[in-house]
Amino acid sequence: MEFSRQGRDVFVRLDPGDEMHESLRSLSQHGINAAAITSGIGRVIGAEIGYLDGDGVYQTVVHEESMELLSTEGNLAPGPDGPFTHIHVVLSDDGHVVRGGHLFKATIAVTAEIHLRDLSGEGSPFERVATDNQFMRLSFCGIE
Repeated sequence: MEFSRQGRDVFVRLDPGDEMHESLRSLSQHGINAAAITSGIGRVIGAEIGYLDGDGVYQTVVHEESMELLSTEGNLAPGPDGPFTHIHVVLSDDGHVVRGGHLFKATIAVTAEIHLRDLSGEGSPFERVATDNQFMRLSFCGIE
């Protein structure tokens, strides 16, 4: 992983073998512990994606094949156990079948280029809050 800052904009390039969540969480070692993930493209393999059902339980599926990363958004926030990434993706297989949802894990197959808006600093706008199910609620800008 390599990254560059231009003011509050952070441009990240992930390389083959990098895991997306781990890589983005590692930005906290460089002082970036709160950010809005605004876009991302590339190619991933072994993507586990899913959704939160009506009972607050995540339902997931793993796509072992390499897939095009068409869109990425989410956030990086401080959490009770350290940096936490909440990422949603849109992926396409080689037949142009599109799938999307909450990203649990994905390994970079070729590259990924991701843009984040750094919101770190005193009074970080994000805080992760535990709930009574698998969902970690995001409290931001004083909104509970």
